[in-house]
Amino acid sequence: MPIERFLFFYKMKKRKFNVGSAGVNPDSTWFATDINTLDITSDKDWRNLLMGLKVDNIMAEHVWEHLTSEDTDLANANCFKYLKRNGVLRLAVPDGFHPDPAYIDYVKPGGHGLGADDHKILYNYRTMKQRLEKAGFRVELLEYWDESGKFHYQDWNDDNGRISRSRRYDKRNAGGALKYTSLIVDAVKP
Repeated sequence: MPIERFLFFYKMKKRKFNVGSAGVNPDSTWFATDINTLDITSDKDWRNLLMGLKVDNIMAEHVWEHLTSEDTDLANANCFKYLKRNGVLRLAVPDGFHPDPAYIDYVKPGGHGLGADDHKILYNYRTMKQRLEKAGFRVELLEYWDESGKFHYQDWNDDNGRISRSRRYDKRNAGGALKYTSLIVDAVKP
């Protein structure tokens, strides 16, 4: 990685990581990482990159569904370890309780959607919350479908990460129809 990017990170007033970003970043206040910069399952990668520092925010949009169950536990533990106290991990993943069968077929592991051939887990709010709480986080549910097909939404801002595939920002939801949403949570380190 170019030295300029590392210097940018170390000079940040608030250290904010966009993990698994594939070079896409919500704005210049975030440090974009991908597996070649930071393997989120590797404690060694975190230690080498941070050199004793902690981060304020971590966001990942449609990354966690590509992790195995074991790798999910490692990623959750590393995020918890390297966040500052009261730091926030904002996650967005495809929602396993979305009521549209076409959506589920698009995003499920082995589904026909872009990248779904590599999906390992289809989360719902219960499984996501349980996995994050197991790592020590306090979980706030921001957007999700429940088992009865009801959509739940808590007003949230972009400070902890802008999620493009959301009720608010996804263009497929124009006109109020919720065609493409994500399960979105904030996991807070107490």
